[in-house]
Amino acid sequence: MTQPHAHFTHATAQVDDQRILQLAHETLEIEADAVRHLRDRLSPTFVQAVRAILKVKGRVVVMGMGKSGHIGRKITATLASTGTPAMFVHPAEASHGDLGMVKDSDLVIAISNSGESDELAAILPVLKRQGVPLVAITGGAQSTLAKHADIVLDSGVAKEACPLNLAPTASTTAQIALGD
Repeated sequence: MTQPHAHFTHATAQVDDQRILQLAHETLEIEADAVRHLRDRLSPTFVQAVRAILKVKGRVVVMGMGKSGHIGRKITATLASTGTPAMFVHPAEASHGDLGMVKDSDLVIAISNSGESDELAAILPVLKRQGVPLVAITGGAQSTLAKHADIVLDSGVAKEACPLNLAPTASTTAQIALGD
């Protein structure tokens, strides 16, 4: 029987303390750069998004898949903390009936780094037909999500902190900062 995390322990035993700190510093720098660059790209579309949220008669419905979904849940909680009626709807569940919870008096904030999430793409035409205003938070300015959105907030990042550029790190930091 192996010990839990035996692989992790073995792998980290071969990395010295200085390297661990160096990697942590690099990660924080990449994520800080993502937020700084986001700040520099704020535009009148951000003001439009805030005004749309302030004037919504219904709820702010936040959607996202995977890590963007986790960020969406946090943004939903933040909105609720400010007294803004908000709820999270999982895009996959939306295409199986939960989209019925979204009314034309609501506003949807859809989050996707690529803007090409199949689950979101499947429900975007329905939201458009219902006349639900859509704010996109995406790194894909020419994506399917961006093309369907009424307001697009650019959350694109130069690179992820993941050495393989696979795990969403800087992109989720940018999404959460923009949501805050």
